[in-house]
Amino acid sequence: MSQFETLERILDGLMQRYRQRVPAVGRILRAMVDQGIIDDESEIENDHIAFRTMGVPHLGIQSLEKIFLHHGYQRRDFYQFETKKLNAFWYSPPADRFPRIFISELRVPELSADAQRIIHSYTDAVTSDPVDALDLDDGAAVDTFLHQPLWRTPTWPDYQRLADESEYAAWVIYNRYYLNHFTISVHNLPPPYNTVEAFNQWLESIGIRLNTAGGKCKVSPDGLLIQSSTVAEMVDAEFDDGQGSVEVHPIPGSYVEFAERRVLPQFAHLPPDAIGRQHRRDGFESGNADKIFESTFRSQTGS
Repeated sequence: MSQFETLERILDGLMQRYRQRVPAVGRILRAMVDQGIIDDESEIENDHIAFRTMGVPHLGIQSLEKIFLHHGYQRRDFYQFETKKLNAFWYSPPADRFPRIFISELRVPELSADAQRIIHSYTDAVTSDPVDALDLDDGAAVDTFLHQPLWRTPTWPDYQRLADESEYAAWVIYNRYYLNHFTISVHNLPPPYNTVEAFNQWLESIGIRLNTAGGKCKVSPDGLLIQSSTVAEMVDAEFDDGQGSVEVHPIPGSYVEFAERRVLPQFAHLPPDAIGRQHRRDGFESGNADKIFESTFRSQTGS
């Protein structure tokens, strides 16, 4: 078995299910091929993937990160999002062919007593860290874990109550560990599509709705990290109606992000064919990420 075979199995499983839930992914990639931007989908670099978690006992960042730390990822910068009551870390991959990972968690103790009660009525079913029970070298088992419910199906009133206070909380209570987004590295595309601004224009020309929170282009203070994202696609979600049956309501699912990492000033002299990942702006920017989170919010989806 190759060094990274298990990690590849885990990431492939995540992407396979993500693509099933987010039709825009296939639509964008097919259009890129059809219009000659790329010859094959395999040419696209996945800049990063992201997960959302609940900051409660046995779960949250400290649990989920174990999967990726085990496979060679390294924890990097810490971020806080005060208004949204979130913490986050990003993780660098063990090899450049793998995406960075961004894991956030909701600071549940900072919510209202009612919201905390609702969340714990579900998450208290988890009485030990579920990752500790996994064979992390079994890619199929990890893949299954990342797509299975950790608590019972929420009710529609509970979902709505959480969404009124924290749309992040509502997203996680239903979607759990489903992949929140993957990210196309725009800077690796051929001109003129290799900037977020130009790629955004192309996306809109094929009918893709973009997140407008903070502007369609989210730019870091140093000007070296530019990001944008689609508006989350609505999915038909089945909720527990409290009477042994289900009721279906459309809710925000996942979305697609786009990132342009510009060359660091100290490497500006390098010819384009000599530029690698290590020569570009790395990491993330809290101001950008804060607005990207809103891709699943009602202000963007109109739900």
